[in-house]
Amino acid sequence: MQILFATSEALPLIKTGGLADVSGALPAALRAIGVDCRLLLPGYPAVLAKLKYTRPVARFDDLPGGVAARLLESVQPGVGVPLYVLDAPDLYDRAGGPYQDATGHDHADNALRFAVLSQVAARLASLGSPLAWHPDILHCNDWQTGLAPAYLRLSGDLRPTVMTVHNLAYQGIFPPHTLSLLNLPAHAFSIAGLEYYGNLSFLKAGLYYADRVTTVSPSYAEEIRSEPLGMGMQGLLAGKGEHLVGILNGIDTDAWNPAADPFLGCAYTAETLADKSHCKRALRREIGLVEDDTAPLFGMIARMTPQKGMDLVLSIADELVGRGGQLAMLGTGDRDIEAAVRALAQRHPGHVAAHIGYDEGLSHRIEAGADVFLMPSRFEPCGLNQMYSLRYGTVPVVHATGGLRDTVDDGVTGFVFAPAEADALRDAIERVFDLWRRPAQWQAMMRAGMRQDFSWRRSAAAYAALYQSLLGA
Repeated sequence: MQILFATSEALPLIKTGGLADVSGALPAALRAIGVDCRLLLPGYPAVLAKLKYTRPVARFDDLPGGVAARLLESVQPGVGVPLYVLDAPDLYDRAGGPYQDATGHDHADNALRFAVLSQVAARLASLGSPLAWHPDILHCNDWQTGLAPAYLRLSGDLRPTVMTVHNLAYQGIFPPHTLSLLNLPAHAFSIAGLEYYGNLSFLKAGLYYADRVTTVSPSYAEEIRSEPLGMGMQGLLAGKGEHLVGILNGIDTDAWNPAADPFLGCAYTAETLADKSHCKRALRREIGLVEDDTAPLFGMIARMTPQKGMDLVLSIADELVGRGGQLAMLGTGDRDIEAAVRALAQRHPGHVAAHIGYDEGLSHRIEAGADVFLMPSRFEPCGLNQMYSLRYGTVPVVHATGGLRDTVDDGVTGFVFAPAEADALRDAIERVFDLWRRPAQWQAMMRAGMRQDFSWRRSAAAYAALYQSLLGA
């Protein structure tokens, strides 16, 4: 099978969120099982700077907005996945990130920037592609490539398409007059098309026109069929029936490996769990927590927002410390929550440590050094840190939502609570302290988590089966 994987970000070239993790790992995992998957990515300055070579293979002079662009061929660094880069300096060569400028505001022409990306994806997947390589399926990701299935269908091309939703909250919504700028016919602006409560939605276009829709976990695929997580698109999604499926993301098991993690000064496996205590002592020294072998160390790495349940943790944190626990927190987000986290650390010096910001190495050391990992997200399409925690023998405490519910087995590999309220989280913490007092059972839970397989091989096999069924249909 030949798959064109269209995305707006991919590791190790450019990242703002989990989409980059998937785009950086899934194509390589697919190629490892015999699927000829190739990436299409915008030519941001950061992307072009990291490529060792590029070769022009096509040119487009009639893109939406009168944009002209070159298509460059290269290879994804480190993994060798064939890569097509859309070189359109007027759209992508600018300061700031992929979606926002240096001041944190959305680029004013985002609709055009990602309509052009979608149009090129559609052309490369079509019968009129300028390339000798012709994909069997076009696989699009999130709103930034959501118009590609629409461009294909509205041109009369029936090439199969897959649309993956990484987070339904980001919908690519623009004013209705944007339609004419994007070379889309007026009749497409309807409820049976791109129209979304009077505006144009790139994501809705992808959901409506794609042959298959996937999400990044089975539970999230069910949750978005109704309110509140359907976020206004629940009717369309429910109508997809069996054509909407959830495939759980994987994790990079080489980068996240407690036996060979370069960010750690220690190493351990499920068979040498006693060595995890060296990571815990090193973490305490690094972040200023007191040495106390009787105290369970709770870790939390997250955006400091209500969606991540940070307010729930703050509401029970004083009690957690009062029970003899310690807390290590890493992240950034809402200014009020950041201030509350700093105040918490000031109230409990030596027992609560907070790092406002992000540090990749510290995130690995918290995963390795903590006994418990808190992830009380109100919603979580997939989540990665709970899988990192399981791999590192760090017992997760998670809210029963999305990928958290799909990856943590309550009472076996971690603790799952509902609803997303402080009392339910408090009860889960009580269960943690109860098990902590029974070392043999605690280590059994750690080992059960470390035996789980969250590699991308499993996810790639599921996508390959989906592609095959789509081609058969």
